Amino acid sequence: MKQPDGPHSGYQSFLQLEARGDFFELLRKISPQSLYSNFDASGGPQTPVTPTHATTILAFKYKDGVIVAGDRRATAGNFIVHEHADKVLEIDEHSVLAISGAPAVAFEMAHVLEHSFRYFRRSQLQELSIEAKVRALAQLIKNNLPLIIQGIGVVVPIFVTYDLKNGQGGKVFFYDALGAQFEVTDYATTGSGSLAVRSLLYYENRWGGKHLAQRDEKEALTLAIRCLDCAAEADTATGGINLRKHVYPMVKLIRKDGITRVDDAALKDVKL
Repeated sequence: MKQPDGPHSGYQSFLQLEARGDFFELLRKISPQSLYSNFDASGGPQTPVTPTHATTILAFKYKDGVIVAGDRRATAGNFIVHEHADKVLEIDEHSVLAISGAPAVAFEMAHVLEHSFRYFRRSQLQELSIEAKVRALAQLIKNNLPLIIQGIGVVVPIFVTYDLKNGQGGKVFFYDALGAQFEVTDYATTGSGSLAVRSLLYYENRWGGKHLAQRDEKEALTLAIRCLDCAAEADTATGGINLRKHVYPMVKLIRKDGITRVDDAALKDVKL
């Protein structure tokens, strides 16, 4: 059988590859335009598009439920796009989606989940199970794989809900970029400033004198704000509290009686 001719043929490039078993490495060598978005129709490079990203979010269980908090900054590279981004989105009366990554993709996921949960509730006259809610989000993230490969649509969210049916209280799930879900026992954090936040939450839960799940609302709120403040100190993509511009983190409490947003007046009184 005659093999394709030409120095740039896919066959010749394939033969030159080392046997690494890496599909993405193969694409990078023989068809980079399939992997990256910064190629024009002729295959030549064009000015890359810098997508907008949302940054640090956290969630942990406290005495009455789960507290979810996120900073308000959205960035595109080193450029601050928006200082009032809402990264903690309500999906239904007891479920919240906290986002890090590309807001455009994350907001669409939130809208799809919200309408899907509402449709099921109205058509079946009952709530969708927690397992089904968690898997619905996992499927949306998995379907986002083409944008992830191009590097322009990565979303790594945290999903929080309250288990009324089984009386198990607040539940916290985090995901990887391909849709695998994991339920945590105490806390979860993601985004560019998550390393600092994770370290603080681990320290407080282990040696802080009281487990996170034993803290009351005031203690939980203080810890959440301090964690985001530390993340903003270490990470330029994470926005801190700005008193001059009246910028405060978005904080929501998920409890048995529903979701409550903590207003800016209460956040202003938190001692850092």
